[in-house]
Amino acid sequence: MLDLPQLDILLITPPFIQMNCPYPATTMLKSFLETKGFSAKQCDISLLTLLELFSKKGLITALKNIQTKKQSKNAVAFLKNKESYIQNIDAVISFLQGLNPDFEKAILANKLPKGERYHIQHHSLPDFENSSSQKAEFLASIFIEEIGDFLAENVDSRFGFSRYAEQIVLQNVSFKKIHKAILRDTVITDIMLKILDKELKEKNPKMIGFTIPFPGNFIMALKAAFFVKEKYPHIKIAIGGGFINTELRELKEKQLFEIVDFVCLDDGELPLLQILKQINGENVPLKRTFLLKNDEILFMDDFPSEDFKHSELPAQNYHGLPLDKYFTITETSNPMHNLWSQGKWIKMMLSHGCYWHQCAFCDTSLDYIKRYSMADAEQLCDRMEILMKETGWNGFHFVDEAASPAVLRKLAECILERKLKIRWWTNIRFEKTFTLELCKLLAKSGCIAVAGGIEVASDRLLQKMKKGVSIAQVTQTCSHFQQSGIMIHAYLMYGFPTQTTQETIDALEVVRQLFNHQLLQSAFWHRFTMTVHSPIGINPEKFGVRKIDLPPHHFLQNAVEHVDKKGCKHELYSFGLRKSIYNFIHQNGTDFPLQTWFDFSIPKTKMNSNLIQKILTDKNNA
Repeated sequence: MLDLPQLDILLITPPFIQMNCPYPATTMLKSFLETKGFSAKQCDISLLTLLELFSKKGLITALKNIQTKKQSKNAVAFLKNKESYIQNIDAVISFLQGLNPDFEKAILANKLPKGERYHIQHHSLPDFENSSSQKAEFLASIFIEEIGDFLAENVDSRFGFSRYAEQIVLQNVSFKKIHKAILRDTVITDIMLKILDKELKEKNPKMIGFTIPFPGNFIMALKAAFFVKEKYPHIKIAIGGGFINTELRELKEKQLFEIVDFVCLDDGELPLLQILKQINGENVPLKRTFLLKNDEILFMDDFPSEDFKHSELPAQNYHGLPLDKYFTITETSNPMHNLWSQGKWIKMMLSHGCYWHQCAFCDTSLDYIKRYSMADAEQLCDRMEILMKETGWNGFHFVDEAASPAVLRKLAECILERKLKIRWWTNIRFEKTFTLELCKLLAKSGCIAVAGGIEVASDRLLQKMKKGVSIAQVTQTCSHFQQSGIMIHAYLMYGFPTQTTQETIDALEVVRQLFNHQLLQSAFWHRFTMTVHSPIGINPEKFGVRKIDLPPHHFLQNAVEHVDKKGCKHELYSFGLRKSIYNFIHQNGTDFPLQTWFDFSIPKTKMNSNLIQKILTDKNNA
């Protein structure tokens, strides 16, 4: 390895993140660092680990490592069909990658075994009667998920397709539990480390940068870093990403620096640039970086330069990623709900930050929200054309916090002027400026879907959280998207400070009516969480709640508990809300009484049963 030319930095996506397309962090950082003269390569170890695990060889190895002594009924049934799962796994993965279309016939001819998940989900099969290929993808996805269910139950309880050991991280109270989790070896961690070792020997980097956007890839990132420190102590290690940015801003745990050398906050371009300059011998200050020096944690932020504006950054670089190996999963018969796991999307930002940045529940004090910066439409289209040529893909997922109507209008006009044949979707706010005319323009440019926050679906609470929208405005905006043939997903929230039982039930009624009028195609209820960087976390009394301070030994410093004396017992409604949405997105039960979804008595809704209809027909709301 020492005879190889040294690479400046290897950028790694650790397990596990979605498997249908690359997470964009490494593609952005690689492109930027190369424009500054540094050699950079990238590796999606999340994907590579999944592909090795879900292969004939990997599955045989995994099934030799069963941990449970007493199998469930589901596990017993799986083991009876073990050989069929093993013999078909390679063909199924290849089919879901789009590399083996002929296997569709075998799937539709019932070649695949049928386990517990199939018997739970087979009722959705009639929904695919007009598309044999989508039906085959759904059946293949069930096959893959049945293997995943068995692995999580009997081989490694920490496994999940887009997460690993997430619950350990979410329930953590000290670094000791994190460290204990890192030391545990399983067949899945062994696969990851073998892949990592091979990458290090082939690429010989001076430094590794791990992107950690979610709690579900934190443990694996540190597991990988621990391995590197033991076997390749000369390699410097930096970690960063969304999860790090929110959780480790008050870093006090020295033991972490036995595993990593640098912890970078916010956008990684400038921090990594300065670290690489130091590693190469330059005497330069660091930017937003924690390190351990003389047994003391220091936060170095001495570099005076401002972060690069979004317009100053180059197009992403996908070179080195195995684009033909990503595979899609069809989780439901709902096309909007499937977008996150189905299809190969180029994830790209139109702008940095949020142009609204006022929502009381959001981390508005942090850089990724408060610093708004955008590129013009011509630049964005230039980048899109570069990425289409490089990847061979024409699907874009614009991952902005919220894409502004003004930016989208100019972008759509530029796409149409250049005659770009693309499909795209993005996050939006339900702004009144999304007129019917604008929505039709967006659809003509290739927009197929939008996702936005309806949150609590209560005018009182929407005003309290400074969302800047009302139920009437949301309804009209959804109608404009619907009339333009654009699908809509709603982010929903329950448990907001001072939210009462009545408001929770009334919110469900609003959502029911929106689905009933086909103004929503998909939605998901999230339980409100107070974060220390949000307006509520900074000033909880203003919102009628009391914050419970984190204990001094707490490692992660973002989510905090609170006392809400005016609100209801929100946990009582979790199952019923989730059950209702599951049915709504499958076009079931939108005309059922709300009591249907709960096994205890709930109050009758105070919402007019024709609320949404009246809004749609009221000319004053148009």
